[in-house]
Amino acid sequence: MSNNFDVVVIGAGPGGYVAAIRAAQLGFSVACIDEWQTAEGKPAPGGTCTNVGCIPSKALLQSSEHFEHANLHFAEHGISTGKVSIDVAKMLARKNTVVQQNNDGILYLFKKNKVSFFHGRGSFGKAVDAGYEVRVGKADGSEDVLVGKQVIIATGSKPRALPNVPFDEVQILSNDGALAVTAVPKKLGVIGSGVIGLELGSVWRRLGAEVTILEGLPKFLPAADEQIAKEAKKAFDKQGLKIELGAQVAEVKTAKTGVTINYTDAKGEAQSLKVDKLIVSIGRVANTEGLNPDAVGVQLDERGAIVVDDECRTSAKGIWAVGDVVRGPMLAHKAEEEGVAVAERIAGQHGHVNFNTIPYVIYTSPEISWVGRTEQQLKEQGVAYKAGSFPFLANGRARALGDTTGLVKVLADAKTDEILGVHIVGPQASELIAEAVVALEFKASAEDIARICHAHPSLSEATKEAALAVDKRALNF
Repeated sequence: MSNNFDVVVIGAGPGGYVAAIRAAQLGFSVACIDEWQTAEGKPAPGGTCTNVGCIPSKALLQSSEHFEHANLHFAEHGISTGKVSIDVAKMLARKNTVVQQNNDGILYLFKKNKVSFFHGRGSFGKAVDAGYEVRVGKADGSEDVLVGKQVIIATGSKPRALPNVPFDEVQILSNDGALAVTAVPKKLGVIGSGVIGLELGSVWRRLGAEVTILEGLPKFLPAADEQIAKEAKKAFDKQGLKIELGAQVAEVKTAKTGVTINYTDAKGEAQSLKVDKLIVSIGRVANTEGLNPDAVGVQLDERGAIVVDDECRTSAKGIWAVGDVVRGPMLAHKAEEEGVAVAERIAGQHGHVNFNTIPYVIYTSPEISWVGRTEQQLKEQGVAYKAGSFPFLANGRARALGDTTGLVKVLADAKTDEILGVHIVGPQASELIAEAVVALEFKASAEDIARICHAHPSLSEATKEAALAVDKRALNF
């Protein structure tokens, strides 16, 4: 088999494997390199998302939600269960099965699309006449050398650690360790109230842990619409998820008996929190370790991310980069869109990625999702707008589900009625946001959504009603 390819992709996360498949669909010879592996040493493509991120966290969220429903809500439906217990080992085994199914699915897709897969760590060798030399370091110490006319870097990101507090994945946990805790801790600390902190904090709270989240910022979820963030915070407070804002961590100490976090609170007063385990979720950094970008002239920025232009071209001709390793939101679906766009650009087509219509989702309960601009952004930008909202409390399907927390909010231009943002907190917000993304991509007006027939009873009717409310003519509230 020749080791010369039209396109070599380094990384098989959401951006990398999708880029490889799309490039193969376009008729290129493609290789994809990835080093993730199972405990048995088998290839595990899918990157952080599949292995220690999006997929396993959703599996645990689902399991823990079932547990909470059985404990707190089955009786409302006339279902008697007796005492409910959780088998953490079995829950983790199910999570691992879900992950493996996704790993195997990607390997199948590579085979189906004739993508050559190389299991190992990819790094640049040098520029050659035919393109670029890419080395694949294997676990046994051997090495494959590939040559790609075009190279796509999709090496993703890794968790940011606290200064002088490395992850040991036993007491100080990244998202990786937090997904593999073998028993429900009595007390769990979380530093950072972003997506990872909220989702994993929710998992272990539902299973019985006393969870305290320390957030350095004075506002909760400042990237979200303020009204939505307040509604979500109110729900989390009610559930017993303790979120302390304005907390500045000064010191973290580990001992056999647990972890102690010394910090100052929002009032500037010294506080101390002792927990069994601590999840640190203070952001992620681009993963370029061992990539050897200097060898081919690929430039990094001051944060270690790869510098790209608007079309994901790096400083080296014929080398591209997508996903978490470049600027923009660190989201799996953003990486996928960039991966497809780059493959199409290599083929001379016009790949499409619109950062303004990328949806954001937090898979807590209630779920939180949004697309477009927030109300505070519109105010800061001096944009005249109209707002309409509708509570799930007035939605028939939400009542039947027994989940009426939250609302849908639609923001539209005051003159043209074009939708500028849609913000949701409530049941299945992750699914409901898709309609809003389509609406923004096609520059729909609030009137457009208001005039579209939505199935009854459905949660999506709340979106229609919020669009009607923009014009102050909601029908059911």
